[in-house]
Amino acid sequence: MVENRQKFKVGLVQMTSDDVIADNFLMAETLIRDAASKGADFVLTPEMTTLLDFGTKQVMEKISVEEDDTSWRYFASLAKELEIWLLIGSIAIKNGDKAANRCFLFSPEGEKCVTYDKIHMFDVDIPGDKAYRESNAYQAGQEAVIAQLPWGKVGLSICYDLRFPYLYRMLSKAGATMLTVPSAFTYVTGKAHWHTLLKARAIENGAYVFAPAQVGEHKNGRKTYGHSLVIDPWGEVVCDGGDGVGVSIAEIDIGKVDEARNRIASLTHDQKVVIKKT
Repeated sequence: MVENRQKFKVGLVQMTSDDVIADNFLMAETLIRDAASKGADFVLTPEMTTLLDFGTKQVMEKISVEEDDTSWRYFASLAKELEIWLLIGSIAIKNGDKAANRCFLFSPEGEKCVTYDKIHMFDVDIPGDKAYRESNAYQAGQEAVIAQLPWGKVGLSICYDLRFPYLYRMLSKAGATMLTVPSAFTYVTGKAHWHTLLKARAIENGAYVFAPAQVGEHKNGRKTYGHSLVIDPWGEVVCDGGDGVGVSIAEIDIGKVDEARNRIASLTHDQKVVIKKT
């Protein structure tokens, strides 16, 4: 367990997952070990770490219910071996006739602390790209999740959740000082909106944002943006993972959360507003 409750190192894994779980798992493990070797106390991987696929039949043939899934148990043992907090951005878990896009948080003792199922499904038509229908294969979650880390509370989210500010407001008003956004942003939407949206969530809530990302060309034809980001509570980019596979390490001082929130105490200034009908 990390003794310093104010400062720590975060490590963001940036990878290119495909439709072969074993290959993705090996890549994730290698990068997690690399982050830990560089001193990261808290390591995060992107959305769809073990499987990047939206085809319902293909997904359901490859995954298991949580009780039978072996990948999360190995990640739990890896967290214990490396003595790190480890957030796996998401693993596809069988959930009835669809999958859950499920995030897992593990402690340095190898305990599964919490899970979070992505709430907002990526069902969009992107000009210059193609249509995506995440809800065909994945079931939306219903509950927001906060977990306690040694340095404060962390609010969990996944990718498309980023476009729904109310979720982060709820998490922050419930005590979150850190917000995680593991993602597989498309190249088109990432280039247009990624940095802006993440900076906005940090600034609006006076919170750190940790956003590990998928990157590059995937076998299914998808192209993801990369640029894993750590953003401080004042909206400054602390590190940017660029456009290649690898690990980004950043020094975090959680005291900056109080500094930002004392400067602009907007979390205490929400007002109930009604729309005037005309």
